[in-house]
Amino acid sequence: MTPGLLYLAASIACSVTVAAMLKLARGWRIDVRQAIAVNYAVAATLCWALLRPASDTLFAAGTPWLTLAALGILLPSVFLAMAQAVRHAGVARSDAAQRLALFIPLIAAFLLFGETPDGRKLAAIALAFCALYCLLRRPSPDGEPAEGGRDRWLWPLIVWAGYGVIDVLFKQVARTGTAFSGALLLAFMLAGMLMLGYLVWRRARWEWRHALAGVALGLANFGNILTYIRAHQSLPGHPSVVFASMNMGVIALGALIGALAFRESLSRLNLLGLALALAAIVLMIPR
Repeated sequence: MTPGLLYLAASIACSVTVAAMLKLARGWRIDVRQAIAVNYAVAATLCWALLRPASDTLFAAGTPWLTLAALGILLPSVFLAMAQAVRHAGVARSDAAQRLALFIPLIAAFLLFGETPDGRKLAAIALAFCALYCLLRRPSPDGEPAEGGRDRWLWPLIVWAGYGVIDVLFKQVARTGTAFSGALLLAFMLAGMLMLGYLVWRRARWEWRHALAGVALGLANFGNILTYIRAHQSLPGHPSVVFASMNMGVIALGALIGALAFRESLSRLNLLGLALALAAIVLMIPR
C-alpha cells in the first residue's frame, strides 16, 4: 500500500474514532465540554508544532478576524452538537450527515459566489438532500413517531448545517489569502478560549479523566486533519480520489462501526440514505 493510501486510511479511521469516542463519553461519564476544551488546546499545539504556520502571517493586517471569530464560536458549538447527534442518532447517521455537509459550500458557490451550476452538480445536490432525508427518517415499528424522535433528526441536521457553514467560512478565509495552517491555528485557539471561558462561567469541576479524554479526542481530531493533508500531498495528481475516498470511507466505516460496535439499527430507508450519500459523492468526482 502506498503512503498516500495509508494516510487516507488513517484519516478515515481518525474521523470515525472521534465520533466513536463521543458515543462512548456518556457511558464513561466524561464531561464532553471539558474534553472538547482540552481537545482544542491539543489540536492548537499540534498545529503549531507540525504544520508550522508562519508567525508573521498570523496577525497580518489582512487577517479576517470576524470570520475567524465566527469559526471560533462554531467549531466548539458544532462539536457539542456532534456529541448529541451520536448519542441520539448514532455514529452511522451522524458521520453521514457530517460528510453530506460538503454540499453546502457547493450551494453557496452557486448562490453567493456566482459559480455556474451544471447538471451533474445539481444532480449530486438533489441526491444529497434525498440521502439526508432518508438518513434522518426513523419511524417506530408501529408507525408512530419514535421516542426521542426529534433529537434523532434535529441534532444530525444541526451537524450537517454547522459543518457546512464551517467549510464555507474556511473557504472565505482562504479567499483572503490567509494560509490554511495559520487560519486553523487561530480558529483552534479562539475555540479553545471560548470553551474555557464557558466552563469557567459554568464553574465546571475539572477532573483528570475529562482532560485525558480531551487529549485523546484532540489527537484523533488533529490526526484526521493532518493525515488528510498528507494524503493530498502524497497523491498530488489525484485530488478527486482523495476527496471521494475520504468521504465514502467515513460513511462506510461509520456505518460498520455503528452496527458492530454499538449495535445501531438502520432501517431500509436509512440504508437507502447511505447508498444515496455515496452516489452523491461519486457524482462530485470531476470527469
